[in-house]
Amino acid sequence: MQQSEFLNVVMPFKDKLYRLAKRLLVSTEEAEDATQEILLKLWSKKKMMESYNNVEAFAMTMTKNFCLDRLKSKQAGNLKLVHSNYAEESSGLQKQIEARDSVDWVQKIMEELPEQQKLVLQLRDVEQYDYDEIGEMLDMKPTAVRVALSRARKLVRDKLLQKHRYGIG
Repeated sequence: MQQSEFLNVVMPFKDKLYRLAKRLLVSTEEAEDATQEILLKLWSKKKMMESYNNVEAFAMTMTKNFCLDRLKSKQAGNLKLVHSNYAEESSGLQKQIEARDSVDWVQKIMEELPEQQKLVLQLRDVEQYDYDEIGEMLDMKPTAVRVALSRARKLVRDKLLQKHRYGIG
């Protein structure tokens, strides 16, 4: 079986393989990986493919078995089994509190920045102005705005990392 024949046979149901993998594995990335693995396995079996009555059914069964094996394997430690109708209310509240805490920390860190970096960071990342507009407002060249923004972001990132690593390692 040539590549063009293979593509003509397999491509029409590729999205079905992905949707099945997504339903079983939940994670988009894991489903994409699983789909790619199945397509590679099908390619390696291309010589036997003509003997199958229904290639699509064979591929769907391969996908199901691959996903179930993946969930059972040792690699499944980082996969989340989540029922699509289940939502944990406390996790939503927890995420809101953590997000608010992070915003508070960023605001505190921004207050410690040099004035120019603080203004550039505020205008670009909070107010969403482009580099030319910020340059006009602060009487700076766009390249200077980019440099100040880069330095400000690096300082904020470093301070946040210090905060989150406190007491670890």
